[in-house]
Amino acid sequence: MKKITLLVLLFFMTGCAGIPQQTEVPAQSTVEPTPGMLSELTTLVANTAEVDEVIVITPSAPDDFFSQMGINLPVPTCDGLTPSQTEGPYYTPDTPERNSLLEDGMSGTRLIVVGYVLDQNCQPLPNAWLDFWQADANGQYDNSGYRLRGHQFADAQGRYYLETVVPGEYPGRTEHIHFKVQPQNGNVLTSQLYFPDVAANQRDGIFD
Repeated sequence: MKKITLLVLLFFMTGCAGIPQQTEVPAQSTVEPTPGMLSELTTLVANTAEVDEVIVITPSAPDDFFSQMGINLPVPTCDGLTPSQTEGPYYTPDTPERNSLLEDGMSGTRLIVVGYVLDQNCQPLPNAWLDFWQADANGQYDNSGYRLRGHQFADAQGRYYLETVVPGEYPGRTEHIHFKVQPQNGNVLTSQLYFPDVAANQRDGIFD
């Protein structure tokens, strides 16, 4: 049975009242994370760490997002497995396949989440299935459709990326993104991603 490590790197971007369908990406705004950035974000996705602020965005899903955006992920290092956490009451199956959850007119702080899906031996899990769902910037879930919901598959190197917005808090919960991940012919891991230095983390009974 494959046990899973999910490495995560967060890029916060400028907030806005509405997200356009297309945005020019300035050449000087490309990002190349360093090994230190990923080592600070340990394999326990609930841990907090520093993130870098950037202003790049591409709402479409290019064939090779990492090349298009100039993001060169370092060779991953692993020091533990990603813990499972509750699915919560708002999961909806059969989401659309997409890397970007952004929609025209969506408000909030735009966010890119990139990383690896790895096994317990720190080896990539190509084509692993990942399913993400979250609240919007106001802390509201869409429980009748698929807004801010979507699944994707890791590439041949086990890499994934997600374009979305920072979710809002709602009573009893800090900011978080739900996810499920399943390697080919493996078991599903359900967990949640958290954000660094959010005061509500310490008041959240699920946050670890």
